[in-house]
Amino acid sequence: MQRHRRTFQIGFFALFLCAPALNLLRFDVTEVQLWVLGQRWSLGLDAFQQGFISPGEMAWRLVMRVLLPAVLIVSGFLAVAWRYGRLYCGWLCPHFSLVELLNHMLQKACGRLSLWNRKPTPRHGLKPDWRWWPVFVLLCLTMGFAWAITLLTYLLPPADVWGRLVHGDLTPNQLRFLIIGTTVFTAEFLFARHLFCRFGCAVGLFQSLVWMANPRGRVVVFARKEQGPGLVRHASSKNALQPATPSHCRSCDEPYGNACDRACPMQLPARNFKRRKFSCVQCGLCVQACEHSQAAQQREPLLQWTIGADALRESLRAPPLTAGPLPSRSVALATPAQTTTAQGG
Repeated sequence: MQRHRRTFQIGFFALFLCAPALNLLRFDVTEVQLWVLGQRWSLGLDAFQQGFISPGEMAWRLVMRVLLPAVLIVSGFLAVAWRYGRLYCGWLCPHFSLVELLNHMLQKACGRLSLWNRKPTPRHGLKPDWRWWPVFVLLCLTMGFAWAITLLTYLLPPADVWGRLVHGDLTPNQLRFLIIGTTVFTAEFLFARHLFCRFGCAVGLFQSLVWMANPRGRVVVFARKEQGPGLVRHASSKNALQPATPSHCRSCDEPYGNACDRACPMQLPARNFKRRKFSCVQCGLCVQACEHSQAAQQREPLLQWTIGADALRESLRAPPLTAGPLPSRSVALATPAQTTTAQGG
């Protein structure tokens, strides 16, 4: 699955960089012209103003060329988010692909996934080495410049922009755009990768809101304790019970433990309830880490993807939102007799 995900990410990243040059999708501000799939896209406003197109035909063009495509694209995108969450973020988004790559480089340099992390995120076979710092910084700078010039080619003819860049005769406005864009994107890649994905990306935010509204949407669930002593049950009723203790998670992937939390590129609590994983990008790295760590101890994984009725069952497990602190486990499991005694006292 991860090989397939990487293939989708690389392919979409290449498409993002090459789309302006191939006129697959860009808006040329010099011609005030939208290009879609190599063709000029136009409503025919000039013809309408000159009287060559009737009002009825113009209205039909607006419906077929603007309203209907927009409704289909937005509806399809939200339908995928409703069922699968932030699938676009984890499988296609060029920015998130860079987040994962830069996380890996920073982890090689200092053992952390973010400069703001107080504690390192250890990984087997990886020893932090300061010599990776120049690689990390240079990669952030290179990707910042690539992001800036690619966005510029979405607005101006790519051949003109690249030609002027090669010959060193960029216009003042083009030069300002590249300098400011490169600075902003480089700083974002250096300091705010996860913060932007979790709190600043409107596309990701809308996907998360739609996903949270569907209690049956696909979610990673953790096999929690049932009332039986020392037993957990997977979210799917097809799976049998298995012995379990809290040490199964603390001792996994020794000597570090908590393999799923360390694998998450968004630094989310993989074993918590759905609303605690609001920004989950459905990458499946936590599930894979759990499978590997538990298989090494000859145990079944405690994390898995679920959807539909099983996901609904997991959503119903979550404690209700309260204004005050959640009740302790001892109070939550108190018997009616104990509760009556406590109230009487």
